[in-house]
Amino acid sequence: MKSNLIVKALTLSEKLRHVFIATADGTGLPHMAAAGKIKRISDDRISIEAWFCPGTVENLNQNNRISIVVWEPDPDQGYQLTGKVEKVEELAILNGFSHGIESMHPIPQVERKLIVHVEKTFSFTHAPHNDFE
Repeated sequence: MKSNLIVKALTLSEKLRHVFIATADGTGLPHMAAAGKIKRISDDRISIEAWFCPGTVENLNQNNRISIVVWEPDPDQGYQLTGKVEKVEELAILNGFSHGIESMHPIPQVERKLIVHVEKTFSFTHAPHNDFE
């Protein structure tokens, strides 16, 4: 794992304020989601916070593997981090008393934080690139 790429990915996610994550269920069916920026916990651990959809959470209950992509289209520069989700923490629960929330169907009910052990890091671009670390 290239620790310097984690630092670059963190810096880019801070600028963009979003990342994309990919999970898969127990049969390998993939699912994509967007989340907020990533934060560094230690050399090889990061956290991601979002109101993750139920599909993402269910996938992680069956298969803890994850891929995170931080990518800026212009100048076509980004990073991919792959690893395992070690922990899913609940941060907030929707209380159902927000006016107008009923019109936003379906909405996630729980904000969560994913603690991820990063195992591999790669550069990520739209242009041809190498997926080897």
